[in-house]
Amino acid sequence: MKVDRLVSIILILLDQERIGAQELADMFEVSPRTIYRDIDTINMAGIPVRATSGVGGGFEIMQQYKIDRKVFSTADLSAILMGLSSLANMIRGDELVNALAKVKSFIPADRAKDIELKANQIVIDLSPWMGNRNIQSYLEIVKTALQESKLLTFDYADRYGNKTARTAEPYQLVLKSNHWYLQGYCHKRNDFRLFKLSRTSNLQLQEEFFTPRDYQKPQLDFTDMLATMQTKIKIRIHQSVMDRVLDYCPYEDFSPDGDAHYIVGFPFIENDYYYNILFSFGDKCECLEPLHIRTEMKRRIQDIAALYEN
Repeated sequence: MKVDRLVSIILILLDQERIGAQELADMFEVSPRTIYRDIDTINMAGIPVRATSGVGGGFEIMQQYKIDRKVFSTADLSAILMGLSSLANMIRGDELVNALAKVKSFIPADRAKDIELKANQIVIDLSPWMGNRNIQSYLEIVKTALQESKLLTFDYADRYGNKTARTAEPYQLVLKSNHWYLQGYCHKRNDFRLFKLSRTSNLQLQEEFFTPRDYQKPQLDFTDMLATMQTKIKIRIHQSVMDRVLDYCPYEDFSPDGDAHYIVGFPFIENDYYYNILFSFGDKCECLEPLHIRTEMKRRIQDIAALYEN
């Protein structure tokens, strides 16, 4: 692919003092004439490559333009490698492999061991422990659609399980709170929508292209909004679910209650989502106050028990 070859030639020129046209041609299995055209393209892109003739001649990037490998500190390279490696665990593709290889090409031999050690000090694994196994293949389909500006079709289930057929223009993949979303323009709703990939089925890449429109980024930060909606309720939990409760509130909101329990100020909104969070702790959690939420918990528990009476 021409773009890959051009990038590779630039990296080679940055790495070497000078290299001949025939050597580049042999390296990429193309003709010297193709290499000369590639060099012209690189020059037009603003990277000054000059040619010298005679014995020892060839192409070289003007010295004042060359990137000094030392411009990247050990911390810089470690951070870049950590980020690319973590992303490669979830989104596979030649471009990520190539990017990793190119970044590693900037690592001086005398710093390679130290940089590898620091890059491995933090591991970000985005792949799920369990769950919908279609997500990985769907990510690849969406990524291709994004790169090629092609339409996607799929069936989408709302939170009540009602399915509708959708056609969407993809604009962004979003990872939020361990869930993947597709931000796209929905032809059915004539508006931008954020689709949760786990709710999609029969995702298909279409041959039809679309012309990108003005893009509206999704709202992903609801911190301020939640702060005005949430109230603190008092719950009593067993220590066995403490690690899960810590996902929702800080340790400062915990007060010991005996040897095996804690009283917790828990952020709460009166809707099904938050009631279900409390129920997910099972009999290891009791709502103490306010009274109307405790009463509503009891009513819901009775409704659940009624399902099993017969």
